[in-house]
Amino acid sequence: MKLSHNPLRPFGRVVEASGDAQISDIPVDTLARWVVESRVLVLRGFSLLDTQVFADYCRLWGEVLEWEVGEVVDLVVQDDPKNYLFASGDVPFHWDGAFVDADPRWFFFQCLDATPEAGGETVFCDTTAVYRDVDDATRELWSGISLTYSTEKLAHYGGEVTEQLVSQHPGTGLPVLRFAEPLDPNVYRNPVSVTAHGVEKGTQELFVKELSERLHRREYCYDHAWHKGDILIADNFSLVHGRNAFRGPTNRHLQRVEVI
Repeated sequence: MKLSHNPLRPFGRVVEASGDAQISDIPVDTLARWVVESRVLVLRGFSLLDTQVFADYCRLWGEVLEWEVGEVVDLVVQDDPKNYLFASGDVPFHWDGAFVDADPRWFFFQCLDATPEAGGETVFCDTTAVYRDVDDATRELWSGISLTYSTEKLAHYGGEVTEQLVSQHPGTGLPVLRFAEPLDPNVYRNPVSVTAHGVEKGTQELFVKELSERLHRREYCYDHAWHKGDILIADNFSLVHGRNAFRGPTNRHLQRVEVI
């Protein structure tokens, strides 16, 4: 098996295999190191896995998070979705696991189908780079801020949770940001409200807006256009992620597994 490594911009790595390659051909420790180094690791030329085999493989990385729908979540556009994740519009930035009693370290995707040029790119923001580039005064301000998120449970998650804005990566020790954007109830199904604590009274909404705008700067974001057969592993602690809206009808089918 021959592997070629190519960097993505502004971060990430794509590894392409030639021949009959299986993801299990590469040691877990090696893949995990590549993910930590790159934040996002895209594998191409590797065989896709049956649903149960996919979950069992992810178990080699740690405890698999089980949702009400099971360990493997099928992400497809639905005609009448209860939750914005299954609609055709955009998905604002968030991190996985905010509304469950677990904190996934890794999340895995495999792309069973994709419609070319249909939009729906998954957008990843490297929050370690965002934190790195701000000044000391901003870091001090952020260190005292927490945010409360609230949403009705209409899909596989929901409730209310309060998190510190600045956290620490469990592997690298680097500061990371835990942030999810608010969702306007006039635009999104299953909206999310966000309340900031530790900022001056009357400036909470402005703070959330400005933070969101900072995270969307292009120097911090990688947009992944899906190809059928892609396997993608991402670092849930370093990143927040979302999705661009689809530009037309799509048959895209992703499967996702999260590992604690």
